[in-house]
Amino acid sequence: MIIDAFTISADEELTTDICIVGAGPAGITLARELAGQDFRVCLLESGGFEKPDAATRSLGEVETLGDFVQIGTENRNRRFGGNSSYWGVNLPHTEIGLRLVPLDRADFEQRDWVPHSGWPFTYDDLLPYYERAQSVIGSGPFAYEAEDWADADAPQLKFASDRLQTRIFQFGNGALFFDQYRRTLSQSKNVTTLLHANAVELETDDSGRTVTRVRVATVEGKAFWIRAQQVILAAGAVENTHLLLLSNKTQASGLGNQHDQVGRYFMDHPLVHGGLFIPSDPSLFNRTALYDLRQVNGVSIMGGLTLSDAALHREKLLNIAAWIFPRAKQFRSAEAIASLKVLLSGKGLTGGLKTLQHHAQTIMSGLDDVSESIWRKVSGQSLPYWPTLANGGWSHLQDHKESVYGVFEVLHITEQTPDPENRLVLGAGTDQLGRQAICHVSCWSEQDKDGIRRAWQVLSEEIERAGLGQFIPETEDGEFILASPGASHHIGVTRMHNDPKQGVVDANCQVHGLSNLFISSSSVFPTGGYANPTLTIVALSLRLADRIKAMMQCRVLERC
Repeated sequence: MIIDAFTISADEELTTDICIVGAGPAGITLARELAGQDFRVCLLESGGFEKPDAATRSLGEVETLGDFVQIGTENRNRRFGGNSSYWGVNLPHTEIGLRLVPLDRADFEQRDWVPHSGWPFTYDDLLPYYERAQSVIGSGPFAYEAEDWADADAPQLKFASDRLQTRIFQFGNGALFFDQYRRTLSQSKNVTTLLHANAVELETDDSGRTVTRVRVATVEGKAFWIRAQQVILAAGAVENTHLLLLSNKTQASGLGNQHDQVGRYFMDHPLVHGGLFIPSDPSLFNRTALYDLRQVNGVSIMGGLTLSDAALHREKLLNIAAWIFPRAKQFRSAEAIASLKVLLSGKGLTGGLKTLQHHAQTIMSGLDDVSESIWRKVSGQSLPYWPTLANGGWSHLQDHKESVYGVFEVLHITEQTPDPENRLVLGAGTDQLGRQAICHVSCWSEQDKDGIRRAWQVLSEEIERAGLGQFIPETEDGEFILASPGASHHIGVTRMHNDPKQGVVDANCQVHGLSNLFISSSSVFPTGGYANPTLTIVALSLRLADRIKAMMQCRVLERC
């Protein structure tokens, strides 16, 4: 059953057994797993089915202290399905594809060169849930090794040592969450979904150890309550933190924050332009289909280059992945033309001297390429296909690849180290609901940057030793060239640790010091590696759902 919160009377109290806050991939996965059980579930969603209105969208605004802004309103999608409707990879069956890959084994381990690293369980402990998560997200078998997908027509690149390897990324279907699973939940007899319902406070008993009610408000100001036996926060890292910090009537610093851990260790995945991989043999463009986004046996996959676990441990490296995109020798012309358009429109003049210099340098560096592109256009020669993170198919769409492509452009998704000073705190302003705003205190550490530099050294050495060509890193005035400071992967602010002095939730995702409060989100990740987090979020949600079902069954037996 699905109900709009606008139809609920002010000050009404609804009663349920399980209250899930947030109907994104985590919350929907939990609700689906709990559907059909002999207990009641209430799923709260801040938005509706369509794109959020201005008032609801404004609830995603975040104040920022620092110069490394990673959180934007546009990547906190307050609607049923959450960010699943924000994903944008074009696949044969959907335009809302998402990239999937599990965390590496090393990501779960305590690494002495990565402060605050280590999960309270291992990769193998999560493996059964990873395997189940594949079907939830609409992808293929749990198979992410190159050997599972490479063949004679699409071989993996061979390197001289074990430092560099090929990792396969699969792709899932975001439309499942806000379309198919919406219909499933609407037909469930024990699950009630409330739309336009914003959780604004968690109320507890006098001891502050048990959540009794969730106070809910609409953007129009009406408030009501949900009384529940168990409460699960699945609203994303920022909103989970915001709600805990605001729930401060019985615990002055906020629920779960008795050791000042809520909001700390914020991480994302900065996307960094790596530079150019120049093949020594042009025929390499005919032998790198494994690194294209394409379908194999009905599954969308794409290969990337990553550091091996052995290299991470031996050389004490941070994790990183590299995608390679074929470009024409004159591909800089496209960037030059784009910069020229920005300057001619006047927009480039509003960003200050540094922005103006960037566009000028881009135009100058692309002049030769522009002239060659014009010549190809005039002479009737076609320009090569331009693949991106969202569009693939170059390996079979483009004929004579060795004649039209000249280089690979390299793009990285990078690991951020868990830093307690990278955090979320309550801000100075108030939002549409009258709540104290949330503020992101941001930085990009030198350790993170050094991790990229050292990865570049490995990439350069291994490409050259394998006789594949040359990797030439690119910077701008000595600084990394960011495609984006973050990938909307908000990680770590309610981190998992069995010691309440070092984390917010335990290994079972239960908030320390609270008898009935759980969190299902990438906010519980102690580290983030380079992996897109959704597969791990869904796996953890399946794991938590199994625990909730077992707990509720025990309660039934106790009553009997």
